[in-house]
Amino acid sequence: MNSDEEETQEGPKSSFATYLAEGDKLFQKGDYTRAIESYSTALDIQPNDRNCLVARSKCYLKMGDAQYALRDAEASLKDDNQFFKGLLWKAEALYVMGDFEFALVFYHRGNRLRPELEEFRLGIQKAQEAIDNSVGSPSSVKLENKGDLSFFYKPEEPTRAGKTQQQKQASERENRSQSSKTQRQLLGELYNDRQYLQRLMQDQNLIKGSVGGGMRVEELIREGLEYLDTRTDFWRQQKPIYARVRDRKLMRQKWNRGRDGLSPSDSMRSVLVSLEETDQLLADGNAEGSLRKAQQTLKVVEGWSSKEAASKMQVGGETQPSYIGSAL
Repeated sequence: MNSDEEETQEGPKSSFATYLAEGDKLFQKGDYTRAIESYSTALDIQPNDRNCLVARSKCYLKMGDAQYALRDAEASLKDDNQFFKGLLWKAEALYVMGDFEFALVFYHRGNRLRPELEEFRLGIQKAQEAIDNSVGSPSSVKLENKGDLSFFYKPEEPTRAGKTQQQKQASERENRSQSSKTQRQLLGELYNDRQYLQRLMQDQNLIKGSVGGGMRVEELIREGLEYLDTRTDFWRQQKPIYARVRDRKLMRQKWNRGRDGLSPSDSMRSVLVSLEETDQLLADGNAEGSLRKAQQTLKVVEGWSSKEAASKMQVGGETQPSYIGSAL
């Protein structure tokens, strides 16, 4: 029987402070997996210690597991919802998950409590920038009161006593799901790997098997899918897709109006079509073809006359960082 098994059966052999200090040292060294183990052992001794919960939350966030990071941050706020460290790391976890609006709320809440801390000010700034990149500035968004508004009506009486655990898990999976086009754009070559893992999950004979160490094949596949979903969420908030679509629509509207009442030139129409083709190639996973198309379009734009200089600046800015950067 090894020492880990003995410690599990007999309980922790050291004090809470010892395991907490050990976790801090491992965190500083970048050994986040072992740091989590030390923090977890410390929490077995003092389950509600908020500083230890925040420390473990930071480790989970470093490893890209924002869901567990958010869980620990929320637990640290259970007894004191004004604990500034818990507010900070709850906001950070929400930001990594792409919930920029809610992250901004908690950055502001922490900033009101501890205005001298730079972390909250920087958090407010990056959350606001992420929101602007995702949906645009308020002046470019027009809200309309049409469509199905029943979601906003207060129900007369509750229809259910509550959700079952399975329903909650299904809801979480649904919220994390992306359209296939969006996933393909974000994952690139890894998109095919995700499709392959999904097909394996449907092979009932395969997933019932096990590999070395007694781990089930189903568990390995599920971990792979969870990792790719986490990466998808991370890359989505790093380079938002819909901001590019919105900017291209605004540019199309401007071109359609034309400058000084003139119709857009044929060269503008051609470049616009090329941008759409570049986007489709990237969505289909053809990064090399998308890169070639973007470079060709950029050469065309660079050859425009001085009369088209304003549009050249817009298209050049749209083509070079967005499409060429994504293809690379």
